[in-house]
Amino acid sequence: MAQGWFITFEGPEGGGKTSHLHALADYLRHHHVPVLVTREPGGTPLGQRLRDLILHPSEDDWVDRAEVFLFLADRAQHVARVLRPALARGQVILCDRYADSTLAYQGYGRGLPLDVLRTMITFATQGLTPHRTFLFDVPPEIGLRRRHASGQIDRLDAQTLAFHRRVRQGFLELARQEPERWIVIDATRPWDEVQRALRHYLARWFGLPEAGDTERKG
Repeated sequence: MAQGWFITFEGPEGGGKTSHLHALADYLRHHHVPVLVTREPGGTPLGQRLRDLILHPSEDDWVDRAEVFLFLADRAQHVARVLRPALARGQVILCDRYADSTLAYQGYGRGLPLDVLRTMITFATQGLTPHRTFLFDVPPEIGLRRRHASGQIDRLDAQTLAFHRRVRQGFLELARQEPERWIVIDATRPWDEVQRALRHYLARWFGLPEAGDTERKG
């Protein structure tokens, strides 16, 4: 593959994006596609330290504006050290969250000005935009129930239901604004159905067969 591809996985909590991302990575590797799996925050050593600060703070909770700068520091390092080099190598990047999460969570969720956030994001990323974005859409009542059942609760999961509703609507609005980039997935459907739908897109984009085991592992 001469030119890399950048695919991001976005959505509210409990949509299943992370498990689907890893299953798709296995699918691509099976067909000898050079793939890189990464995430935000936490895609670099610095990013992992920032992730721990953001999601599991040991002191008073972050104020909203401080939170934004932590996410953007992670993103700037990630773009420079991981994403751009991977694209230059011709890899397909599967990234668990990226800039759209900042707009959805800190913009629509926290109420910070979207125009300011967009300018800050452009500065941090040097304008790097995904080729495609999957939105795993799930009502927060369902998504948060899944998260609590998994026992994996972090600082953002613990926000109010009203906050999570704003975040979900923010993601849907972002998808509406850029329909050529976003693919909205109904994440309330059974896991194997969602995985087949995702493979359909990757098969079309990269000329791959769709057949294969889509049963959830683990």
